[in-house]
Amino acid sequence: MIYFVEDDNNIRELVVYTLNSTGFEATGFSRPSEFWQAIKKEIPTLILLDIMLPEEDGLNILQKLRTDADTASVPVIILTAKADEYDKVRGFDLGADDYVPKPFGMMELVARVKAVLRRVERETSPSEFTIGALYVCPKKHIVRVNGEPVVLTLKEFDMLCYLLENKGIVLSRDQILNKVWGYSFDGESRTVDVHIRTLRQKLGEGGDSISTIRGIGYKIGG
Repeated sequence: MIYFVEDDNNIRELVVYTLNSTGFEATGFSRPSEFWQAIKKEIPTLILLDIMLPEEDGLNILQKLRTDADTASVPVIILTAKADEYDKVRGFDLGADDYVPKPFGMMELVARVKAVLRRVERETSPSEFTIGALYVCPKKHIVRVNGEPVVLTLKEFDMLCYLLENKGIVLSRDQILNKVWGYSFDGESRTVDVHIRTLRQKLGEGGDSISTIRGIGYKIGG
């Protein structure tokens, strides 16, 4: 979930619509008080934050986020018309992960969001995974089953790593398509089924940990 705090209705609605249309889940808030209420119920994966806001400015919100243990590590991108160097420096000093001046293109914003999330994933992802007979080291591109190496295609490897990064969580076919093939991929969910079948065959005993959730998608472990 991505939260966007922006008091301009047109910008907020366009950004939220674009993010939801490109494979993300996004919710917008016109006032900081609404944002604080929402964050008590669900911690987002990323926050987009305007500086000039009613009630309190975005930099003050950022400072509060960074001093709260529950939100200290949530990535924040500042989106604002205030392109003054002082504001940029202050934003980065307070812990902003990126700074996008207005006006900005929607596809540029989507690319910046993806870049920040990829960076966070690299920093927080485990260096290796072990489930039963299966061992995977994403950084070294190693896959073994009962100690024996397994050769996978790049898509099979990326799909396996995505499942492992979300161990125990059911991932829909659309989520897997979006993550492994990209939101612009125009294939059908059948592509995921074919790759899962091939992946299971190659992993042998190690593939037993991949479960099919009827009508939804797949999960590994859990």
